Amino acid sequence: MFRGGLKNAADRRRAWADSLFVDHAVFRLLWDNFAEVIPGRIYRCNHPTPARLAAAKRRFGIKTLINLRGHRECGSDALSRDAARQLGLIHIDRAFESRGAPHKDRILNLAEIAETLVEPALIHCKSGADRAGLAAGLFILMNGGTTAEALAQLSWRFGHISRSRTGILDAFFIRYAQEAEGRKPFLDWVRDDYDEMALRRDFTAGGLASFLNDRVLGRE
Repeated sequence: MFRGGLKNAADRRRAWADSLFVDHAVFRLLWDNFAEVIPGRIYRCNHPTPARLAAAKRRFGIKTLINLRGHRECGSDALSRDAARQLGLIHIDRAFESRGAPHKDRILNLAEIAETLVEPALIHCKSGADRAGLAAGLFILMNGGTTAEALAQLSWRFGHISRSRTGILDAFFIRYAQEAEGRKPFLDWVRDDYDEMALRRDFTAGGLASFLNDRVLGRE
């Protein structure tokens, strides 16, 4: 339906059709899943429409958009990327997974991004439930917060289902709490001790919850 690029009105119509009906943005027209993560600095949402992005800039002064889906050939990506350009926002691609053990190199790369991040920043994935929750929790821990505060970013309030395969994100934060919280800074633990393979090996998801999340809801 959408071949990429917004060169003319026909391309834009195809992008909207792809976004609304292939990428499920029709549901996001009614629900933005927007929340404050760190007051005045970091916010989160599902994949924003151009109008929602413009509203976020007006209300919260957003200066940077962090795309946790990574660059994609889909209408939603093209529209939000173009909207960010028109609004003068910095656009950063930092892809994460929602159903695998968080990658050490991606966490450390996000930490590097955070060092020079122009704030306030808005982070988004597709639904604003899982990858946005992971990144929000990472920002909280990188700014001296607790794992309890990070885990609160992965909740039913955002549509996160911890008993499905996406629960491995909860398990990641819980592992830090068990192994090092209060004894070793978070990023030092990630760099020196975090074992992706062990977390993947030890985590078991619920079958019914995974079916609901993956098949019925059709999450990425």
